[in-house]
Amino acid sequence: MLIRKPSPLTGSDIPSSEITPKEKWLNRRSFLAGAVATSATALVAGEIGNLIAPPTKVHAAGKLQTVKSPLTTTGEELTSFQDITHYNNFYEFGVNKSDPAQNAGALPTRPWAIKISGLVKTPKTFDIDDLLKLRPLEDRTYRFRCVEAWSMVIPWVGYSFSELIKQVEPLSSAKYVEFTSYFNAKIEKWWPESTIQWPYKEGLRMDEAMNPLTLLTLGLYDDVLPNQDGAPVRIIVPWKYGFKSAKSIVGIKFVDKQPATTWNDMAANEYGFYSNVNPNVDHPRWSQKTERVIGKPFYAQRRNTLLFNGYGDFVASMYNGMDLRKYY
Repeated sequence: MLIRKPSPLTGSDIPSSEITPKEKWLNRRSFLAGAVATSATALVAGEIGNLIAPPTKVHAAGKLQTVKSPLTTTGEELTSFQDITHYNNFYEFGVNKSDPAQNAGALPTRPWAIKISGLVKTPKTFDIDDLLKLRPLEDRTYRFRCVEAWSMVIPWVGYSFSELIKQVEPLSSAKYVEFTSYFNAKIEKWWPESTIQWPYKEGLRMDEAMNPLTLLTLGLYDDVLPNQDGAPVRIIVPWKYGFKSAKSIVGIKFVDKQPATTWNDMAANEYGFYSNVNPNVDHPRWSQKTERVIGKPFYAQRRNTLLFNGYGDFVASMYNGMDLRKYY
């Protein structure tokens, strides 16, 4: 499903330049201004496994040098840069989908340090530029599914989070990873109106964190992450609902017990710790059986939700023997 192989129809990989016209995304200033909405060329319907080949790189400020990854989802039309950056959940900057694009510009992304602590042999603090140089950055297109029953197909840039985990050598007693997001009451816009306890917290079980699909994410569309999408570094866990993918991370801690997480603390009956995409377990206030694909015409937006967001071949074995209705 996510293994690189030639297209059975064309016999070759499909380059990114054929998926999204280069002239629509090579102009960084247009990106930042949100003036140009990119539109992706549809890939062969239903084809999963073709690697998206990166186009020729432009050595401009913010551009990221990337390599091909065998861990990518293809065969689906990419969500435009405009939609990815203007339809967001980032409650520190407002509750409406358009608020983060308007308000997150105040988020300071340089300098930026990520402190790794807890049950590890070698605690470390990484500068964001250290993370960018730690290993080659990969183009990885993943489905992104929100608990609110909408979805996107996003070309993220990063590498497996396990590569960073190896740098600190977790102890055998480390069973979970806790993520802490940036928070500054002088910058975030929504916090006075919120009952959420900031900073935002998320967590994964160790085997989930080590799964090669779990992506330490540093960009999208071969550019650095926009502020409203969790700059400068976030986690993407593609088989879970979007809120499990912590944004603007400043702390990573290895612990022996299941950590408290923001939405699970706020409403445990609605947001379980695991939060795997499961069409058979409805949210108390809406169905999860279908999802609305952002960017498609209204008549084509609705589609069936896939168990584990379609990544079951790579993650289902981690939950063997678990009641996925109880551990939702």
